[in-house]
Amino acid sequence: DGEVHINELKNGNTEMFWNPSSEVRRQRLKRHIVLFEEQTDFESERLWQHVTSAINKGDQHKATQEKFVLEEEQRNAARERRESGTEWKPLLFQHDAGTNEWRYKYEDLRPWDPLNDIAQFEKDGILQTMERHLSTRMSNHKATCINNQITRHKRSAKDCRRRKTSDQPSNHSQNTESSCSTPESVQELSDDDGKYLGFESLCAQCGREMNHLKEIHSAVLSLQKAQQDIHR
Repeated sequence: DGEVHINELKNGNTEMFWNPSSEVRRQRLKRHIVLFEEQTDFESERLWQHVTSAINKGDQHKATQEKFVLEEEQRNAARERRESGTEWKPLLFQHDAGTNEWRYKYEDLRPWDPLNDIAQFEKDGILQTMERHLSTRMSNHKATCINNQITRHKRSAKDCRRRKTSDQPSNHSQNTESSCSTPESVQELSDDDGKYLGFESLCAQCGREMNHLKEIHSAVLSLQKAQQDIHR
């Protein structure tokens, strides 16, 4: 998003090649990175920090030396694994025998949905997408669970009424029915109505979705902190 010039060494002339407008700068993607102090030893920014520093200082000789040190360490490590028969198992990549390529294990090939997808972020090396309607889907699923339990409760109540009615004279049917029937206004159930009606706890998927939402919230807070640090 900066200016690019072409320098003619023969005549010393300088020509503007690219000068992005303010509109172009506003459209650039926001860059989210893991904080340097939270990176592991083999993450690129930490691993190549000395090479990067030398390049920024314009010291190509130092940059070449630092690069050689890194590559030599990698060669020695590979040699030691080969001699000891240790297999290298990547954490985030797997080998595709069909194409003979290494592929990221958690790649997301789903098209980006601008109406539902908010942001994409990485947590512990795993790419994740924050979705706008996750909480809505959770609510819908929770409502489905409650409705299914209401249906089972009403069915058992109907069976109860049928048994009571067959066992008692007709003038007692009204009392026996009230002793085991479910409330009529089932449409007005709240989140706590499962406890009120004595329902079993909601399904395991609801719990997993809730835990997932908490993890996303924690990741968003971490991203916001990283952005603030970057701005400072």
